[in-house]
Amino acid sequence: MTNKAITIRPQGTHLTKQQIPNFEGISARTAGSKHLCMHLVIIPPGGKAVAHYHDGYETVIYIIQGRTETRYGHNLEQSCLNEAGDFLFIPPNLPHQPVNLSDTEQVIAVVARNDPNEQESVVVYKFQEEQ
Repeated sequence: MTNKAITIRPQGTHLTKQQIPNFEGISARTAGSKHLCMHLVIIPPGGKAVAHYHDGYETVIYIIQGRTETRYGHNLEQSCLNEAGDFLFIPPNLPHQPVNLSDTEQVIAVVARNDPNEQESVVVYKFQEEQ
C-alpha cells in the first residue's frame, strides 16, 4: 500500500470494451489502487455503449453533461432516464446499455467501480434478441 497521494492527468482517450471513449483515471495499473477505479467516460452524440455487465462489481455513475437512457435487465427491457447532476447505481452482474439521447451533445460522466482493474470485469452481454 502506498502512503502518498497520486495524481493522474489523462493524456487522451482510449476505446473501452463497451466501445465508448474513456479518459483513464484511477485504477490498480495507474495508481496502485486496491479496491476501486474511477474514470471519465464520453458517449458521443447519438452514440451508445455495447450492452455489458460488470462481473461481481458495483458501478456508480455521475452525469456531468447530457442526457442518457440506460437500458437494463435480462433483455434490456427496462430503462431509466438520467441527466446532468444525476447519480446512477448499477448493481453487480446487471446487464445494461447507456444510450446518448442527443444527436448534437456528448454525454460526459464520471464512473467509479469497486474493481481496481477497470476493464477486467467488463463482460460484453449478448441479450436474447441478438442471439
